[in-house]
Amino acid sequence: MPDTLVSPALSGTPFARLEREGRLLNPVFKGLTNAADRIGFRGELALRFGPHLADEARPPELSCEQVLAVADGRDPHIQFFAGWLLSFEHLTNVGEVLGEALSYQGKYFLFCDNIDLSSRYQVPYKEATFNVLPILESTVYNEILELLYLEKSELKTKDTAGKLDAIADAAMQFSFSFDTISYAEGLKVMGPIRNPNENRPV
Repeated sequence: MPDTLVSPALSGTPFARLEREGRLLNPVFKGLTNAADRIGFRGELALRFGPHLADEARPPELSCEQVLAVADGRDPHIQFFAGWLLSFEHLTNVGEVLGEALSYQGKYFLFCDNIDLSSRYQVPYKEATFNVLPILESTVYNEILELLYLEKSELKTKDTAGKLDAIADAAMQFSFSFDTISYAEGLKVMGPIRNPNENRPV
């Protein structure tokens, strides 16, 4: 597993361990947002690495993509997290990687490619709860805006940090309840896993 240096902005936050383990990849944003003491990340979270050979940099075997996440610099937990998974079964990979950074107060959303389009679930994971939803609007950003009733036009004038702040603020107020199912029940009702490389030019 990679061992990278932690940027000063992430030091002392729940993102520090993820950064040190080389899990915060392809960042569109990573650092202090416009809100006081808030750290944000927008990018890809590596969930599983393959064998590490010398200095060869390889992409992770498994990732949670299109991640939006924030944490308070004074809090050891991630307050808000949203991301895309190819399959619902990888929910536990997300839970294991985030580990103690999850809390019962946090708002966590996973948009899964193989969940029925009419389904919305809440899946308990240790002390935390994941809101599990289908991916309808092609991107997590568009999905979360629609879920939280945020208008894209209203965010257009904000910078990346400002957009992340607005989404996180709305997410922390999210209180709608979906059907609660266990992880095991979710495995039974999930659909087949799509081949993400299909229809791509060779």
